Amino acid sequence: MLGDRVLFLDGEALVIDKPAGLPVDRPRDGSISLENHLDSLTFGFRRWPQAVHRLDRDTSGCLLLSRNPKAHARLQQAFEAGAVMKRYIAVLDGVPESEAGEIDLPLGKVSTREKGWRMTTDPKGKPARTAWRLLDTRDGRALVEFRPATGRTHQIRVHALEGLGHAVTGDPFYGTPHPAGMMLHAIELIVPRAGKADVAATAPWPERFVSAGFDAPAA
Repeated sequence: MLGDRVLFLDGEALVIDKPAGLPVDRPRDGSISLENHLDSLTFGFRRWPQAVHRLDRDTSGCLLLSRNPKAHARLQQAFEAGAVMKRYIAVLDGVPESEAGEIDLPLGKVSTREKGWRMTTDPKGKPARTAWRLLDTRDGRALVEFRPATGRTHQIRVHALEGLGHAVTGDPFYGTPHPAGMMLHAIELIVPRAGKADVAATAPWPERFVSAGFDAPAA
């Protein structure tokens, strides 16, 4: 049940701490997805909430859902306008050469019979920009904060690999699987709303990061 993972709730919006491994969209094989949990997230409303954006199956953290159609349209417009602040943390299979910067690499989809589809740098692709900052290093790995200015598919995962030279630890597409899963977590989300308080949520520090040796920074 996801009812105990609520980070923000009002009449328009709901933010949950999505667990890693739970897909937002229903998989083709019909296995469990977010849809199977929506009935427990109505909180007195008849209508099921609706996801405003997407997190990859193996990414955990802040996921925004709308509670009515008008709110959904307004919240989606905030994403499309680039007004939403999204902050992620990731553990990388290596340490970047510098301590901070911005990755500006347009992304496009490629597909092969052997590997299926994936995203990669493509000069003719869609613009993609991600600010990043090194937070900590341990045993040849790095804890990095990412703030994507755009919302392309697999953006942080590809920018980590092709922009910084190191895949996200446990990334099954672009790196090497890890027993604890993929180390990518949407830790903070802020969505401005005209005439109302922001939708603002911070997700708890994930246990799999602790198991990899990266505790939450001191407040």
